[in-house]
Amino acid sequence: MLKKIALASCLFVAAACSTVPITGRRQLSLVSDAEVNALAAQQYQQVLQKSQVVSSGSQAAMVRRVGQRVQQAVETYFRQQNAQSQLAGYQWEFNLIQDDKQQNAWCMPGGKVAVYTGILPITQDENGLAVVMGHEIAHAVAKHGNERMSQGLVQQLGGQALGAALSTNSAMTQQVALQAFGVGSQLGLLKYGRNQESEADRLGLIFMAMAGYDPKGAVSFWERMAARENAAAPPEFLSSHPSNETRIADIQRLLPEASQYYKGR
Repeated sequence: MLKKIALASCLFVAAACSTVPITGRRQLSLVSDAEVNALAAQQYQQVLQKSQVVSSGSQAAMVRRVGQRVQQAVETYFRQQNAQSQLAGYQWEFNLIQDDKQQNAWCMPGGKVAVYTGILPITQDENGLAVVMGHEIAHAVAKHGNERMSQGLVQQLGGQALGAALSTNSAMTQQVALQAFGVGSQLGLLKYGRNQESEADRLGLIFMAMAGYDPKGAVSFWERMAARENAAAPPEFLSSHPSNETRIADIQRLLPEASQYYKGR
């Protein structure tokens, strides 16, 4: 009986896969987009309620402007690929949060974006901000949050019948969502693996270029970010993120592809 359950679980997991746009990578996807987006929207509102949201002024306007331009680029790309359904249920929001200590930004599934004021001195201008927001939005449209949730559920449930467990919308599913979206003790700090980070770099460059921002600005942004980071950062093989040197080299390699989408504005 246990062997049958384990076999059914393996077959279920094998069938529950989706494909990342542009890269074509196959990824695990056990939870429906509707459920992931609903959980993300709930957590996003909780973050906003606990934060000091900047709703007016030039910086908040810039965040909304860049976000909307990247949003339009994403929607254009998916429309050109006849894949609009992959954005079904997206309700985009772009908010600036007053927190000068957090040099961070993120985008939850469903298009819920937050930018912290602490990262604006590093982005420096609108093009630099497009590097960051393009990257974070790429995480969402590549469904990295869903992938992390799915991986977490497999780890939690082991050989149990995943289909039956997921259908209950259990507290476990919600807890795994908190971990996948980075909400809780690491509020707003999304944790993605190196492959997902590199994937978001590639997609983000293309989306920002389509939005009319120069993707070459990504190199100088990451150079500024590297200069601000602690010199005692762990070696790359001990980190979930690519080293700054690796990331910059990869971005330089990806620039010819992204530049094909850049027409200026």
